[in-house]
Amino acid sequence: MATSSSSSTTTFALALFTTILLIGSSSAQLSENFYANKCPKVFYAVKSVVQSAVAKEPRMGGSLLRLFFHDCFVHGCDGSVLLDGASSEKIAPPNNNSLRGFEVIDAIKSKVEAVCPGVVSCADIVAIAARDSVVILGGPSWKVKLGRRDSKTGFFQVASTQGVLPSPASSLNNLISSFQAQGLSAKDMVALSGAHTIGKARCSSYGNRIYNDKNIDSIFAKAREKNCPRTSKGTPKDNNVANLDFKTPNHFDNSYYKNLINKKGLLHSDQELYNGGSTDSLVTTYSNNQKAFESDFVAAMIKMGNIKPLTGSNGEIRRHCRRPN
Repeated sequence: MATSSSSSTTTFALALFTTILLIGSSSAQLSENFYANKCPKVFYAVKSVVQSAVAKEPRMGGSLLRLFFHDCFVHGCDGSVLLDGASSEKIAPPNNNSLRGFEVIDAIKSKVEAVCPGVVSCADIVAIAARDSVVILGGPSWKVKLGRRDSKTGFFQVASTQGVLPSPASSLNNLISSFQAQGLSAKDMVALSGAHTIGKARCSSYGNRIYNDKNIDSIFAKAREKNCPRTSKGTPKDNNVANLDFKTPNHFDNSYYKNLINKKGLLHSDQELYNGGSTDSLVTTYSNNQKAFESDFVAAMIKMGNIKPLTGSNGEIRRHCRRPN
């Protein structure tokens, strides 16, 4: 009986070890050096296109960064957000007429395919472009883990599900839950929200805040009313935009957090990070210490990039980012 018990214990231990390996295998297969031999020119190809796009329109840096968020939060970082078609995530309510930068990704893909045909995934291109956007606008750099493959389908229903992609109207609890569902902590959430130091938001996303929220600086709110009148709902003015960070909109820094402390967050969800709740102390830290913000932002970006990537023989390497092969 002792032998049988020992054998069972050994079998169980091996099974448990195998399970642990399988659970960690997808992110473990991502590597900073994945293209070192396969496509060493990929980084130059991506950066040159991003640099040109951001020089032409600084807002594009925020748009490319946002693409990475919206890709990873829906079924993992698999390039599915780029696909056209009936199941496209682009036409899901949180993304429709809001996500931008697809033409830039197309241009990058064309340049990468010219030097390394069929080697670099669209999912990896989005990840590298997000990093380059931050760096070009004055933010920190980091080594992007690579080796993702591309999904063969979009996930419209997932992208449309309430709470999967955080809403501009989200409460702090909603935000924390949304990020926790992706394996990201409240600290990751606050650090990643600092991406709103660049980019713009539409009147339809911040209109309710400037007219209805009480925890907003009155002069700040009044100034934004000019570009977002009450009557804008359902009219083209719904798409009027304002800088998410009104101080330094084209520079990646920590002024976003300083704005929150002064009740000048543009989105309701922004101001929720500093509104008497559990994340106030983090906002205070980041507002006073840009290095702490940058360090935590980089760590959270790398962590987010590890959300359920397709690796090995899963998925494919798309030749065109808008459609499967």
